[in-house]
Parts: sequence; structure tokens; C-alpha cells
Amino acid sequence: MRILVPGARGYIGSAVVRRLRQEGHDVVPFLRTGTPAPHGTEIRTGDLADPDSLRAAVTDDIDAVVDVATPSGDEAVDAAAVDALLERLRGTGRAYVYTSGIWVLGATGDRAAEEDAPTDAIDIVGYRPRIEERVLAAAADDVRAVVVRPGIAYGAGGGIPALMTAWAREHGHGRYVGHATTRWPMVHVDDLATLYALVVAKGTAGTLVHGVALEAVPAAALAVAADVAAGGTGHAAPWPTAEAAGVLGLPFAQALALDQTVSGQRARAELGWRPTAAYPTVDLAEGSYVRQD
Repeated sequence: MRILVPGARGYIGSAVVRRLRQEGHDVVPFLRTGTPAPHGTEIRTGDLADPDSLRAAVTDDIDAVVDVATPSGDEAVDAAAVDALLERLRGTGRAYVYTSGIWVLGATGDRAAEEDAPTDAIDIVGYRPRIEERVLAAAADDVRAVVVRPGIAYGAGGGIPALMTAWAREHGHGRYVGHATTRWPMVHVDDLATLYALVVAKGTAGTLVHGVALEAVPAAALAVAADVAAGGTGHAAPWPTAEAAGVLGLPFAQALALDQTVSGQRARAELGWRPTAAYPTVDLAEGSYVRQD
């Protein structure tokens, strides 16, 4: 398939592009105007806040759009972008895969939230459930529209765990925001990329899947492992949410303090997804996050 990928250079997007190419797909990155094209690679250019440039990128030879672009934070801008990408897919049966996230579920308690659980989005993703609905509604117009909600991604030395490792280096110990009981649903970025490839190949129109390999990883354990990755002894301490908000901003601090348990069973049962990566604390303490001096 020939696949347009907005967000192709991001942390998740880069992994998705690699995996799609490994599967034999012809990937066309959508990049900001003025970005030089990698040698031998066709790109489409524009701006995520310019619907005309997005619309023009979805030409008749594009078989699918895998949207892994970072949301703008402005609902009107993101809604216009989704509408523009969908416009030329309507009535064609072609695929549109939209990236949301598990923070739209809010605090879940101990029972693992499945895809049919009600949303209770926290501030940082407050409008995103409405964007999800906008995407899924396109299935009625013969678009193979699918929403993927990734867990907190780790691996390849990136994502939020890289931030935790940086905190450990700066402060001399690991830090986690909020309470020691906080848990994060997580997924290795390469396993997540494999899920996207499966969704492109056989995702059903109008469905939503959680990209979650591990339902509930203790954030405090990640902080301990981050300290080891930073060269420490494995010491971690809580960072009160109010204090973290002064550095990170309140919406992000609240997100990091969010306690969640989220199921990824649908992707396994319906798409045959089989995550294989090492547990995140192992990757932190012994793998891609360890500084090579």
C-alpha cells in the first residue's frame, strides 16, 4: 500500500514508518513545508494547521493515511485537519488511522478499562474524545476509519521514560509525579508500530483499539529503574503534583500522576497482535536508556 503519514518524524511516527516499510509498504511522509526530503524518499509538504495542504496531500494514489501527528492543543485546528485528511477518502473504502491515547479514559481504578469504557478525559486531552467520534463517524461514509489509543510508549531511549531518566541525572535520584500507587498502561514503541501495521492491513471500519501491552506498570518502579539508567543506585522519591506543575505545567503533571489500568486484549484477539518487548523497567535499567559514556 501507498501510505501517507503525518507525524512521520515523531517518536512514535518514526517507528511506525520503519515498520510499515519493513512490511513492504510505500510510505510517503507528510512534513512541514521547507523540510528537505530524505535521499530517495518522496514526501508531501504543508502544515498541520493548513487544511488545504493536508487535503492536497491525499491524492488518488494514496491507499491509506496513518495519522500519528502530535495534536495542536486547539480543537478547531485538529478537527479541521482530520476533516481535510478524510475528505478525499470518503466513498473510497480507503483507510484512515487516527492516533489518540489512553489519557482520554481518565482514572480507571483497578479494573482494566476496555475500548467500550466511557471516556473521562483529563485536561491535557480534554477535547480528544470528540475528535475520536469525528473519525469513527467517517466509517458511515465508506472510510476504513480506525482509532488507536496507545499506552505510554517506551523504548529506543525515548518517550516519557527518557524524561524520567533526565530527572534522575539532574536531581541525583529517580522521581515520579504524585503517589507511589500510580500505574501507567505501557507499550514498547516497536510493538506499537507493529500494531499500526496490523491495523492498516486488517483493521475494521469504525473500530477503536488500545495499543497497550502492559495494563498497569508502577510509575515508582519506573523511577527506580530510571535512576539506575542514570548511574544511580535505584533510589526514587515522589514529586508532589503541585510542585511538578510549576515545572511541567499543570495538565502534564496531572497526566503523569494519573492512575490507570487499561486492557489491550482487543488488539490481540481481533488483530493477532503479540507484543514481545522487554518489560519497561528492564529496558530502563539495562537497555536503551543506559547512558553510554
